[in-house]
Amino acid sequence: MSADFVRDRIRTIVQESAVAELLCPTDNPIGTKRICIDTDYYVTYNRENVTLVSLRDNPIERITPGGVRAGGVDHVVDAIVFATGYDAMTGPLNTIDIRGLGGAVLREEWSAGPRTCLGIASAGFPNLFMVTAPGSPSVLSNMIVSIEQHVAWIADLISHARHAGIARIDAQLDAQDKWVEHVNEAASYTLYLRAASWYMGANVPGKPRVFMAYLGGVGTYRQICDEVAGDGYRGFTLTPAVVSQPV
Repeated sequence: MSADFVRDRIRTIVQESAVAELLCPTDNPIGTKRICIDTDYYVTYNRENVTLVSLRDNPIERITPGGVRAGGVDHVVDAIVFATGYDAMTGPLNTIDIRGLGGAVLREEWSAGPRTCLGIASAGFPNLFMVTAPGSPSVLSNMIVSIEQHVAWIADLISHARHAGIARIDAQLDAQDKWVEHVNEAASYTLYLRAASWYMGANVPGKPRVFMAYLGGVGTYRQICDEVAGDGYRGFTLTPAVVSQPV
């Protein structure tokens, strides 16, 4: 499917040419944002009671007693559905005041973009395990299956630590750096970096433009995780518990 095909299809379905042009993707390569394939979505714009307002050209100014004012025009509505967007992948973690070694704050450590080892742990934050976090296939995979894989891998690690008398598990900085480099390299071969999408954090003002998911493939990712575990959790420092001896 090409961008030209999508544009031609929209222009064929939507009767008003000005409305059709507003709906056509113009600033991102096809597929770098989620493609709308909902049944009758574009046909909806042919209804007499539907008006399309470009918020890029006519930003919302305020909510009025009768509806919404945008670009100096009052739009009367019966109900308003607030679709406020979201701070994908990093937002839930940065909202929590997560502290690591020496009082390090996770959101500050990630101020230039998230850095993880396997999308599961972050150096300097021992015993913190994240599920489908930045650096994992996450939102570009079947989320339920990926969540199950993460939870099972973390549970196996904790079980191993318990039986081996391990009290602390740290992601090693060099392993993390290599993983971040690998994640960035995988993204560099795609067109995703050319789109101002929430994959890149572009929907949140001031958020670093970094592609956050791992694009190396779910199968490859699973294999890497299994190899890390099979190699005694390579890239992680496992520190035994200190047992005090009676004097």
